[in-house]
Amino acid sequence: MARGIKNLADGTKIGDDEPRMRRFGPFYLETRLAVGGTAEVYVARPAEARADLPDRLVVKRLLPHMLNEPDARTMFEREAKLHAAIDHENVVKVFFSGVEESTGEPYLALELVDGVDGYRLLRKLKQDGKNLPVGLSVHIAREVLRALASAHSARDPSGQALHIVHRDVSPSNIYLSHDGRVKLGDFGIAQSSARTSMRSEQGAAIKGKYAYLAPEQVKGDEADHRADLFSLAAVLAEMLLGQPLFSGGGQLAVLLAIRDCKLDVLEEARPRLPKGLFDVLERALAKDPEKRFATASELAARLAPFDTPAHVAASELSALVKACALQSANRDVRLPTQSAMPAVSVGAKPDDPQERKTSEYTTEPSFVVTASGRLHGPWTFAQLIESLATGEVGSGDRVDYMGTGLRPLNEIEELLRFVPPSTSTVRGSLTNPGAPAFGGQLPELSMLSLLVEVLKSRESGVLFAERSDTNTTRKELYFLSGRLHHVASSNASELLGEYLVRRRKLAREELDLALAILPRYGGRMGDTLISLGLVDPVEIFRAIREQGRDRVSDLFTWKSGTVSFYRDRSATHVEFPLDLDLPHLMVAGLEAEMPADAPLERYRGHMSRVLRLRPISKETSAFSTVAWPPSVSRTMMLLERPQPLRELLRLATKSGTINSADVLRAVEVLTVTKLAAFD
Repeated sequence: MARGIKNLADGTKIGDDEPRMRRFGPFYLETRLAVGGTAEVYVARPAEARADLPDRLVVKRLLPHMLNEPDARTMFEREAKLHAAIDHENVVKVFFSGVEESTGEPYLALELVDGVDGYRLLRKLKQDGKNLPVGLSVHIAREVLRALASAHSARDPSGQALHIVHRDVSPSNIYLSHDGRVKLGDFGIAQSSARTSMRSEQGAAIKGKYAYLAPEQVKGDEADHRADLFSLAAVLAEMLLGQPLFSGGGQLAVLLAIRDCKLDVLEEARPRLPKGLFDVLERALAKDPEKRFATASELAARLAPFDTPAHVAASELSALVKACALQSANRDVRLPTQSAMPAVSVGAKPDDPQERKTSEYTTEPSFVVTASGRLHGPWTFAQLIESLATGEVGSGDRVDYMGTGLRPLNEIEELLRFVPPSTSTVRGSLTNPGAPAFGGQLPELSMLSLLVEVLKSRESGVLFAERSDTNTTRKELYFLSGRLHHVASSNASELLGEYLVRRRKLAREELDLALAILPRYGGRMGDTLISLGLVDPVEIFRAIREQGRDRVSDLFTWKSGTVSFYRDRSATHVEFPLDLDLPHLMVAGLEAEMPADAPLERYRGHMSRVLRLRPISKETSAFSTVAWPPSVSRTMMLLERPQPLRELLRLATKSGTINSADVLRAVEVLTVTKLAAFD
């Protein structure tokens, strides 16, 4: 290690000839490398010489204030178990785990890789205006794939497959040694589907490096080992391109690019790549996990023709790592497990928005004069945005935007993107809209049947819905090729900030702070919350999608209203296309319409009737390729033989895979689509 590098926040000097050391369990802690939300990492030496330990290693320990946090202990213990279950030359070795007796702090003793991580190497190359050679990039990727193959096939002592998914394959977790070896580290957020003693993480906030997540991780869907293969392919693409594969003007834009698998940058580089390499990457980066390579070994085999011979690659990599380490020796140190934990924040920065008072973000108020001559204001920026989004202020009104003078709303570019896509939510009807393709009155015409019609014909257009039984609420649902593209609502409680508060993802005072500084981020609530560090970017991403789903589900509960569908109407100023599939929206809507025992009440008189699947016909052929939610697909499996409804419910309950209410909602979907019918 280089001498006299710098002082750390705790006073420890990296590289001192006589470093200050502290006793911790069987180690002397020499240098603190990093500290995160739950753990800190040290370079350490064994207190007593041991044949099974090197002279220097890494110790990762749980922070004292986290000792009483069950979730933190669980994650730490899982890392120890899963990491230690993998014994492979391309995986950072875990020597053992333990608990410091005097404090009760758990720790991990890890291998110290003498070198740099992939992030550091790529950054240096970019600064030098260079790219990694293709053969060396592929070599690094194949070495990581060897590590992943070992992790994915790991078994516990009894021989049971652990089904480990790393979930954080990124350049900063790939360690490159001075002698040219490649190792994968940091299993801190890995998971195993075989664990039984630890709580499930399904639905929990995803962690990891956002630019390398797989689409299913971004959306919150179930992710298996193929997500790791996607992440590795994204890393390989970055090594080849010299820039991240997925980028955008903010973290939400990056997540959208991943969700939609936008490979434009890779496509542009295709002519510069060896023939066939683009095709391998394209398959590894498929949006649908089923279309990717099945295993890490299969992907490694397909990359083999583009690899550099091992001895040549090791020599080239060694030279690059040494040059990189030499260049950064007087700045900082990167060692295993540091990358996953941010540096310590010692006090708030002067420009930290969270430390500023709301009064520092006050702006000129705005005023609105409606077409009828009514004056609104003074309004804050947040109040103006809300009135635009909900349709209280429309395109025919004039706005004095923060003291710039009265102008027609249509002339104020900064505000146009907050106006609903059409004028329907503003004035209640389109100008000469013509006859709708279909529609009617709720609840005589069900929302389920409307969505079925849109799905069946893969419609593109807009569904206008207006409710008037209590407070007038209007919604616009935009569809693109049979998928939900965008939802606008006149209900202020359905705005993103209020939605997050209602779901306890955000405190009221935090929302107030975000609203105060909203103008600094162009009125984008998601970007504002992310910049303030109040909500995780992936949580925001998922919340926007869930918000769209819930806006549709709410329509299923309307007791009266009018709905009309117009073809070939598109939304404008949509910054976050939802791209939600309708079958899941149908089930979510029925859950809102028929909660708890409601499905049983609806079907009580049908228990003795036989339900059977209908043969695919011209009328139902459009549904043959639909990926139905689990409750519907499992019900269809149970109906491979016609069953009385009572027997169907008994079989479902006996299988333990689906409850009665879910079965009856699935029956509702199957009968409305005419995929099934009662005799």
